[in-house]
Amino acid sequence: MPQNTIQFQKGLSLPEFLQNYGTEDQCKQALEQWRWPQGFVCPSCGHAGEPVRLRTRALLQCRHCHHQTSLIAGTIFEATKLPLTTWFSAMFLLTQQKNGISALELKRHLGVSYLTAWRVKHKLLQVMKERDDQTPLSGVIEVDDAYWGGEHHGGKRGRGSPNKVPFIAALSCDEDNHPIGLRLGKVAGFRKTEVERFAKRHFDPSALIRTDGLSCFSAIAAAGFEHQPIVTGGGHPSMEIPEFQWLNTVLGNVKNSLQGSYHHLSGKHLPRHLAEFCYRFNRRFDLAAMLPRLGKAAVRTPPMPHRLLKLAELC
Repeated sequence: MPQNTIQFQKGLSLPEFLQNYGTEDQCKQALEQWRWPQGFVCPSCGHAGEPVRLRTRALLQCRHCHHQTSLIAGTIFEATKLPLTTWFSAMFLLTQQKNGISALELKRHLGVSYLTAWRVKHKLLQVMKERDDQTPLSGVIEVDDAYWGGEHHGGKRGRGSPNKVPFIAALSCDEDNHPIGLRLGKVAGFRKTEVERFAKRHFDPSALIRTDGLSCFSAIAAAGFEHQPIVTGGGHPSMEIPEFQWLNTVLGNVKNSLQGSYHHLSGKHLPRHLAEFCYRFNRRFDLAAMLPRLGKAAVRTPPMPHRLLKLAELC
């Protein structure tokens, strides 16, 4: 049986990672290259040219206006007291793992406190989320409703269970029906207003949207998108319908990944954890490039202090 070329690709090995990003100076060089690929540009006056380097590359001073800035100012790394090697190790673990990694496991790998590991992880997940939110899905998009969690023993069952967190899953496919892009978004409930908000935020206007017979998905057509509803019914037979087989497979992988990585996952921060899976899925064709791509996105993501990091995404 031939091997799947995507699953068995080389990726970025640990020796290669240490060779390229094993020292603080190597991390600083990579960070500067990602932030200013065409050379340093002063964030104050816009002057381009080699800056005056203070404190061994960490602080840069513009030769024109003498404004001083650091490599991490204005980025997701701003105000961190951790070595850059710790951040790069976290990016390596988040991008090269087949499944997710919990903050507790990250704490043990990085040798930091649990709260520090949680902050590092969720800041990088926020980078992943903001990066993917900038690119709408196009082509043929399969859309379905899904839940995270389940009823507690003796509690209310079914859709009305307070322990279930609703989210929308959308998978775009190319002309050969191969899955390309994935978006998973938490919603306050399966209502037309929520579906319309999700569609306008994540779908390209030219996309063809396929959904099941859930009534709230009629909001997709009302929002101006081409909508193709397919009534699937319920139970296991509905999962065999060809138009939704890829999406059902991906949803199964999402839930298995989350359940296998986390002992407990709060619905409050579910959007970032869903974004983590999406980010790796959407870039699975080139694992080795995933770390530098995350680094480039991180230096273009504004700072997020802890008081904002602990807030839940507004639905």
